[in-house]
Amino acid sequence: MALKTVGTTLSRTLWAKGNRTPPVGRSPKGSRLSTTSCRELGGTKQQQEEKTSQKEGQSCGSDSSHSSSEPPHCKCPSGDKKRLKEAVGAPGVPGVRRRCFTSKAAPMDQTSYLWTRYNDMKRLVYDLIPPGACKSLNSSVIYANNEVNLSGVDIYGFDYDYTLAQYSSTLNMLIYDTARSFLIEHFKYPKGIAKYDYIPNFTVRGLHYDIQKGLLMKIDAFHYIEPGTVYRGLSPLPDEDVLQLYGGTFHVPLQQDSGFYGKGPKVKQFMDIFSIPEMTLLAVANNYFISNDIDYDPVHLFKDVSEAIGMVHLKGYMYKWIMQDLDQFILRAKETDSVLHKLSSHGKKLFLITNSPFSFVDKGMTHMVGKDWRDFFDVVIVQADKPHFFTDCIKPFRRLDGNGDLRWEKITSLDKGQIYKQGNLYDFLRLTGWTGSKVLYFGDHLYSDLADLMLRHGWRTAAIVPELEDETKVVSAHQYATTLTWLQALTGLMERLQIHRDPESKKVFEEWQKEREELRVMTKNLFNPQFGSIFRTCHNPTYFSRRLSRFSDIYMASLSCLLNYDLSYTFYPRRTPLQHEAPLWMDQLCTGCMKTPHLEDMSHIR
Repeated sequence: MALKTVGTTLSRTLWAKGNRTPPVGRSPKGSRLSTTSCRELGGTKQQQEEKTSQKEGQSCGSDSSHSSSEPPHCKCPSGDKKRLKEAVGAPGVPGVRRRCFTSKAAPMDQTSYLWTRYNDMKRLVYDLIPPGACKSLNSSVIYANNEVNLSGVDIYGFDYDYTLAQYSSTLNMLIYDTARSFLIEHFKYPKGIAKYDYIPNFTVRGLHYDIQKGLLMKIDAFHYIEPGTVYRGLSPLPDEDVLQLYGGTFHVPLQQDSGFYGKGPKVKQFMDIFSIPEMTLLAVANNYFISNDIDYDPVHLFKDVSEAIGMVHLKGYMYKWIMQDLDQFILRAKETDSVLHKLSSHGKKLFLITNSPFSFVDKGMTHMVGKDWRDFFDVVIVQADKPHFFTDCIKPFRRLDGNGDLRWEKITSLDKGQIYKQGNLYDFLRLTGWTGSKVLYFGDHLYSDLADLMLRHGWRTAAIVPELEDETKVVSAHQYATTLTWLQALTGLMERLQIHRDPESKKVFEEWQKEREELRVMTKNLFNPQFGSIFRTCHNPTYFSRRLSRFSDIYMASLSCLLNYDLSYTFYPRRTPLQHEAPLWMDQLCTGCMKTPHLEDMSHIR
């Protein structure tokens, strides 16, 4: 069964679920609403003509003048403005207009009615979505938050770490081990912490950390903590304890949340891929003190762990590991080379702005591209000190000689083949003239790399999100598709039938709500058992996801995705329905988000 056929069938069936009858196709000359109203009140055109020939006093309840497949309703004269008497639908739903059938069968009790609706909906989900229906996603695609026409982009800029150079996950373990040693040896923390080895995939990027409470958590786009994702040490904190700590709510006020760059006074957001071992070390250290009943200050712990992680970078350990074994640590080297060749051969100008030192960048670029790698770039800037590079207008550029030593002359131009250090974006714009949407800059850090460029300077921005590779595999799996579709369908069913509030119905709804929570946990665990997807909480976008859509025009798993597109390609954002819009687009149907209630189910709302 084709996906389009599946989507159309599921769409029409779900919209018609209020009366169990698929809606008639839309008239080319009339709106859905007008044809639906006329169909409900007057039947088909043929039936309306039959009604006109009937005696005026004939009862509308007689089934002799109606086919067995159409409900009997009174005629609807065009000039009649009075509301017709509404037929009673399911038991306990007075005043809701529904199709009425003459039947000698015993009336269905309330519990049976609700479970019948439940079973009908479940059959739709599992019968109409065949295996492989949602395999349209793949990690080589570039996704658009905003429309971008590459034919209008003349200048391409890049960060280095996790943009031009992708690193192996082995690096995270080395950073963790070294920082843990610094914590014990330099900061004199208990040696018992050394027994905790690095835990791969314990955390995900984009989490928040409450500095004063020592809690690692996942927050959605509306500043609400996702229940079940708050960890004190290595153990989840019960939702009841979370509510008690935050004044009876899961909401984190704006003034307490992380600031613009993810570094608030009380809460920090970890947006860097390098921060994954830092989060793990924080969890481990907290867990050691708690499990051994040792009194400690979470604020001091946060500060010490941050400094220990910083020492790994400042002392050059990370640079040394990578330069000693480039083949082990650097991924996608040939693909980076291909991207630069492609852009250069089409006459595009290229530049590099990175916080890493020149010796490290030179070694890595030589490995990936060759000794002449600088020939690809019109401007190369190292140790730029982002994000201050984008906001500061004081630090001047300094040129490095061939040995990497600083020169003292004043910089009046940025020349190809030269290496520059520090500087600021305002001088960069003045000296190059590269402004506005003709510039597209690629980076992995939403705050340090992309935010200021988009909001302050109008550059186009592209986010590198390596996690997309694993997440799209999960989303494309049949288990995820069916689980999510049933979760959405069940949620829609509960929304439509919540008008049933008698004791029997409440018991049914309690069972449905329990199943809904179990489905949410199932979908979360498919990504990460502790924190789930980096892009979604239960149903809302995460704080990370909202920043991704705000600060990047396009995003992709790696720079190599550019190889799949020609340089005149236009990226169009997917038009997804807002909450007040009907989900009528095909790309929405396979995710089961037909949540909008049928008009008849909502006819009682004024």
